Amino acid sequence: MARGSRKNRKSDKVRKAITPEPVQSPPQPLHVPRRATRRWIITASAVVAAIVVAAAIVVGLQWFEPSKTPVQTSAPAELAFVGSESCAGCHDAEASLWRTSQHRRAMDHATAQSVRGDFNDATFDHAGTRSRFFRKDNKFLVETDGPDGKLATFEVKYTFGIDPLQQYLVEFPDGRVQALSIAWDTRPKEQGGQRWFHLYPDSAITSSDSLHWTKLSQNWNFMCAECHSTNVHKGYDAEKNRFATTFSEISVGCEACHGAGSRHVAWAHTKPAAREADNGLLVRFDERTGITWSASAGTLAPARSAPAPALRKEVETCGRCHARRGQLSEDWIPGRPLSDTHHVSLLDRQRFHADGQMRDDEETYNYAPFKQSRMYAKGVTCSDCHDPHSATLKAPGDGVCSQCHAPAKYETVAHRHHAGVSSPLGCPACHMPERRYMVVDRRHDHGLRVPRPDLSVQTGVPNACNDCHRDRPAAWAADQIEGWFGPERRGHQTYAAAFHAAWSEAADAQAQLAAIAESTDVPGLVRASALAELPAPILNLITQGLSDSDPLVRLGALDRLEGAPADQLWPLASPQLDDPVRGVRIRAAELLAAVPPARQPAADRDKFTRAAAEFVAAHKLNADRPDSRTALGNFFVRQANSGAAEVEYRAALRLDPSFAAAAVNLSDLYRQLGRDSDGEKILRDSLSTSARDASLHHALGLTLVRQKRSEEALDELRQAASLDPGQMRYAYVYAIGLNGTGRRDDALSVLNQSLRRHPNDLELLSAALNFSREKGDIAAALGYAERLALFRPDDPGLAKLIRELKR
Repeated sequence: MARGSRKNRKSDKVRKAITPEPVQSPPQPLHVPRRATRRWIITASAVVAAIVVAAAIVVGLQWFEPSKTPVQTSAPAELAFVGSESCAGCHDAEASLWRTSQHRRAMDHATAQSVRGDFNDATFDHAGTRSRFFRKDNKFLVETDGPDGKLATFEVKYTFGIDPLQQYLVEFPDGRVQALSIAWDTRPKEQGGQRWFHLYPDSAITSSDSLHWTKLSQNWNFMCAECHSTNVHKGYDAEKNRFATTFSEISVGCEACHGAGSRHVAWAHTKPAAREADNGLLVRFDERTGITWSASAGTLAPARSAPAPALRKEVETCGRCHARRGQLSEDWIPGRPLSDTHHVSLLDRQRFHADGQMRDDEETYNYAPFKQSRMYAKGVTCSDCHDPHSATLKAPGDGVCSQCHAPAKYETVAHRHHAGVSSPLGCPACHMPERRYMVVDRRHDHGLRVPRPDLSVQTGVPNACNDCHRDRPAAWAADQIEGWFGPERRGHQTYAAAFHAAWSEAADAQAQLAAIAESTDVPGLVRASALAELPAPILNLITQGLSDSDPLVRLGALDRLEGAPADQLWPLASPQLDDPVRGVRIRAAELLAAVPPARQPAADRDKFTRAAAEFVAAHKLNADRPDSRTALGNFFVRQANSGAAEVEYRAALRLDPSFAAAAVNLSDLYRQLGRDSDGEKILRDSLSTSARDASLHHALGLTLVRQKRSEEALDELRQAASLDPGQMRYAYVYAIGLNGTGRRDDALSVLNQSLRRHPNDLELLSAALNFSREKGDIAAALGYAERLALFRPDDPGLAKLIRELKR
């Protein structure tokens, strides 16, 4: 399930991914962190929220009864799902391991064998509601607050996950399946388990809250199903607003990773002499075949016997559910680049620290951290460490690491420097620090990094040393590391300073990000993120990125083209309309949608039409989500199809009246159509349910400005700036409004207050410079001008102004 926060709706960035809950190893329960609800904001009066969202849909369901007669045919067998038990007939050893795995129990029917929670009339209190768990007529029931806030009794239809917690799913008459936010702690009692607990223990979640168990944020059909079952088809009917979700196997079975198996079964049933070389499998996970790792002479550093392949089939396949991503298509094929059917989240300040570590409240799963690691760069893949069928480590303790890293070098006091600790430290303690999610679920960061407390001093990122030594400052830990290993810090993740500069709006952010984006020694995911984060586009870097072999880098380059004039976009982005990876084609079509057909080169029109159809299809899969309906509305606005856009925005608001992006975009559409009074009504209706949403106040303020209702407008703009001081645009627009009504001193006060949070923002500095000059405060104007010159050293007009101010 996606993890974002209420505060994230205020971001100025265009967010492209909403991610269903992946099934981890162990399978992950359904949960959105309190500070992580998905929201987007459109600032000023322009429509800028084009959100690529995905649902949890796999290939269309075909219920299949395996044939007991051998299949003899020269034509390819129809591709269908056959079930894990069909595989077990030949692959008994693998099936036996799988039956013990948490993948096998990712989801199950609620029975006496599968339910771990206490349903013996147990009670749990939260936010003024006492929930009761009990059994009746062989059913598992819960009495708790329903959609209307009133106590009601619901039947638990399914269990969700197994360790260290288990959630429970309730099915509603319209096919909606919702996850209760009260979960059972399955850990042993001596570890604090065997109890009911709430996934948001520090928040009073009631029926009016977007995180309530009956709301969209806790919907299984979209948020979880793809990664907890096999061959899921969501089956949402937009006309009736109903689900008919199906799956061929309730848990994560063989074909969830290997793809539909009917052709392979047909091949296996063919007489050996008649078998073709193609065994019918959709992918061969053979990148480890014949590969050995050996310790280099002298250094004992492990080396792979052959270079890693360009396409890492295992990582891309596991990433389908072990990544922060959103689905674009149901046509997933194992072993293909994940970006072909999913939009992968890049590094951003909401989900990641500047060095790429996942944040405590924003789990990013293993795909992005692992793709940043030296291990990935050297050719390590998932099954080097994890058994793919049992989903357990291939060896206990440090045995996994010692497969390649010689114990004689690494399992020594000279390397670990912790001889006196009562519980000996293992490799993960320092190289894979753990974070806790879902209250009780501890998960390791797969960046496999060296401890860098020096980066904590410089950028504020966490480090493994201070995870234990919480009573000591990071500088102390950095001194210890330097004393043990010398003053030169080495590590594979070398980009913390660049992203810290970008996210703190430092003057040298552009140069630092550019260096990361063009470096061949930096992981593709990071180069893509650097391109997307560039404060200003750099044409040669974007051009290089668009031709990169990594689809993520191509996507990062396209992301940075967001907002560029349409006539400049076509020569840059149009080659990606027939990119081999669907996600790249979709993003290119989205960017180019504003170019009218008459202005499209004739040779490109069919390519655009096909890519645009893929964009629309990706969102029609998710017509149950306000995010996707809003994305379609934005797309139709770019195509000047106001009627279709209005339909989508209104559909989004029917699904979720509190979804601010839809209200803001619809209001802006009405502005373009000369219907500001209708726009005002939409915004006021949304504010009635989301009174503290800064984006709604800001949009309403702009609407009132256009209606020349200055005092009302200023009050709305003031509320926006006050509710979200972290959003500099709100302060800037409010200050412009104040200055326009003759309140220059108040405007400067607002600007200076915002500059304390955003000291290097060019718009704020420019406005403060202009207002100070108008006021006659030359000293202040000179100060702002000199600060601007740090960012615009080659601006002759600014240099001339500084000389004049000094005179």
